Amino acid sequence: MRHRKSGRKLNRNSSHRKAMYRNMACSLLEHNVIKTTVPKAKELRRVIEPLITHAKNNDNVAGRRHAFDHLRSDEAVKALFDAVAPSSKDRNGGYLRILKCGFRTGDKAPMAFVELVDREAIIEAKEAAAVRDEARAKEKAEARKKAKAARSEG
Repeated sequence: MRHRKSGRKLNRNSSHRKAMYRNMACSLLEHNVIKTTVPKAKELRRVIEPLITHAKNNDNVAGRRHAFDHLRSDEAVKALFDAVAPSSKDRNGGYLRILKCGFRTGDKAPMAFVELVDREAIIEAKEAAAVRDEARAKEKAEARKKAKAARSEG
C-alpha cells in the first residue's frame, strides 16, 4: 500500500526520475521558462524551490557545492546564484509559477509553462552579471599583458 507516500513516480525508476528533475531544473534556471506536463511541473516545484531558498541563504563555496551536487551544471549554478537568488531575496517561497496551456497533441496530456516569478528581474540580473564578467575578463587580460611585458623587460 502506498499510504502517506509523497511524490509522484511518473512511470520511471528512481534514477530516471532524478535525472529528469535535474535536467528540468537546469533548463528552467538557464532559460527562465520551460514547457512540460502539469504533474512534472508540480514535482519540479518540490525540487527547485528548496534550491533557491538555499542559494539565498548560503551564497558561499559550500552553498554552491550543494547546488552543484543537485544540478550538475556550472551554468545552472551560476544562474542560480548570480541572477535567481538575488532577485528573489524579498520573496518567502513561491518562486515558480505554473501556467496551464492546454493539452499535448497525440496523447492529450495536460501541459503547462513553468516560469520563475521574478523573470524580468532575473533577466536584468543575468545581463548585469554578463557585463560584470566581461569587465573582469578584460581586466585580467590587461594584467596578463602587463605581467608578460614586465617579464620580458626584466
